[in-house]
Amino acid sequence: MSTTISFEVPSPRGPRPVTVSYTRAGRGDPLLLLHGIGHHRQAWDPIVDILATERDVIAVDLPGFGVSPGLPEGLSYDLSTTTSVFGAFCEALELDRPHVAGNSLGGLLALELGRGRLVRSVTALSPAGFWSQAERRYAFGVLLAMRRIAERMPLPMVERLARTAAGRAALTSTIYARPTRRSPEAVVAETLALARATGFAETLRSGTSVQFTDDVPGVPVTLAWGTKDRLLIRRQGVRAKQIIPRARLVRLPGCGHCPMNDDPALVARVILDGSR
Repeated sequence: MSTTISFEVPSPRGPRPVTVSYTRAGRGDPLLLLHGIGHHRQAWDPIVDILATERDVIAVDLPGFGVSPGLPEGLSYDLSTTTSVFGAFCEALELDRPHVAGNSLGGLLALELGRGRLVRSVTALSPAGFWSQAERRYAFGVLLAMRRIAERMPLPMVERLARTAAGRAALTSTIYARPTRRSPEAVVAETLALARATGFAETLRSGTSVQFTDDVPGVPVTLAWGTKDRLLIRRQGVRAKQIIPRARLVRLPGCGHCPMNDDPALVARVILDGSR
């Protein structure tokens, strides 16, 4: 069951209230989990129970995604603002430099939190921001197409498709290499999450100028890429390693863009090893 917390974030017009929904489970060092654009915190469900045996796991709905409300007027869905939001979130929960793991957009945010020394370690699964302009345009085109399909598809049709392996593949094979492992209920929920994400358009728009070009010194970084990532292709991992030379680069065999579902045991182990 999710919990909400509200806190203030600075803006040019003064502090603005932000509300974030999250779940928390387990014991140990705190570990913050950040999902990708159009997704929700349930993207981490396949590995939360494994992680919770060794970590205090906090899985978050980013503002404007899942059941977290959108950002208030005066706050933009850009990288610096979202980083400030999660700095304030950690302060509100009294999390003293947690470990953080993120996927896609969440991986980029995790690296930004690491660059600001706000976290103890970073594990980034197929993080955004290491693309060429052609690769970015391709990824954004795919994401926009997925969003339009999710918005226009009637719920009964989504539910009918999700009942079959072929239907689940049609709905989610862009992000999962093994879409049939996702339950029908999860596929319906994440299709609705994509359709209803109030922060989607502005987040995507702000991402057109994003390029991660700085090292992340003084913080252990793990970069992990699925060998079957169809959205942010795996050669971007080589670029990421060049930019963050002390990072550990891990290949995830047979995994797609959201590898938590494709190989939960492997991805959980990578995150636990990276957050020692």
